[in-house]
Amino acid sequence: MSIPHSRAPASTARRRLLAGMALGAGGALPLQLLAAEPAFPGKPVKFVVPFAAASGTDLVARLYAERFADLAGVAVVVDNKAGANGQIGAQAAAASPPDGYTVLIATNTTHAANVSLLRKLGYDPVQDFTPITMLGTVSLVFVVPAATPAATVAEFTALARRSPGKMTFGAGSASSRVSVEMYKSMAGVDVLHVPYKSNPPAVTDMLGGQISMMIADASVVLPHVQSGKLRALAVTGTQRLKSLPAVPTMTEAGIPGYELMGWFAAYAPARTPPEVVARLNALFGQASQSDKVREAMDKLGGDVRVSSARELGTFAASETLKWQRTVRAAGIEPE
Repeated sequence: MSIPHSRAPASTARRRLLAGMALGAGGALPLQLLAAEPAFPGKPVKFVVPFAAASGTDLVARLYAERFADLAGVAVVVDNKAGANGQIGAQAAAASPPDGYTVLIATNTTHAANVSLLRKLGYDPVQDFTPITMLGTVSLVFVVPAATPAATVAEFTALARRSPGKMTFGAGSASSRVSVEMYKSMAGVDVLHVPYKSNPPAVTDMLGGQISMMIADASVVLPHVQSGKLRALAVTGTQRLKSLPAVPTMTEAGIPGYELMGWFAAYAPARTPPEVVARLNALFGQASQSDKVREAMDKLGGDVRVSSARELGTFAASETLKWQRTVRAAGIEPE
């Protein structure tokens, strides 16, 4: 009775053939021909930013990109795809090959709030992505043009109550939109929403006197506060910012119980191999230890925060529920 020979996989057979050819020729086989896969990453990595250049997300992405590139030994390309509350960039990243060479720099907008803010979402934050790591958290800042006759949140609230529906606010992210809607609900004021693709153009219009107020990432408004063109009335977190020590929290400013923080995270397309995700997680983790990254995040009004992929998945799920409650309490109807 004969025993059939097992058939070697094609990749194994190919390596054996190459080895036989090299030895038959009297030479040794180069080690790179024996390697099953090249080390990751072996070519440039793309960070997709679903918001415009100079937005808070963009600044965080570029901050990490510089150190990531040094550690990985490859270039990192930052690709801004703004619009539709982050949907355009998120969809583009989700449709990319799941090989680790495309990373979405996501936020609470793309991976928590949009589920409640939009009736039809063009991507699934859970099914279309693989979590990599948290990157950081950030407080937002309540700002008005310097010419506004209000030096405190209470004074601005009084102005808004005297002119219901006549004052406006710009918002180019879910954080900015929901943070103002929370303020309106808790303070009992009526301020008209003006939508933008991202926050930087909204800030430009506010500097030109076209909108009355904003609550936006500290990284976007801080330079204008420091130059005296905008006035900061409060911050949305539970603690004052080191970069704005004289500016109170919303609770200190007379809106007790108010608290809202934005966050940033890295995601890969769904079905990215676990070993690649682990390598990306390690690179981001190493990048987060850089003094330059930590100091820059501090100046942006944020804090570095990294995590395991599993921890990010759990955190995003809890944040989605939190934003559902927040959106409902603010009385926002999905668009």
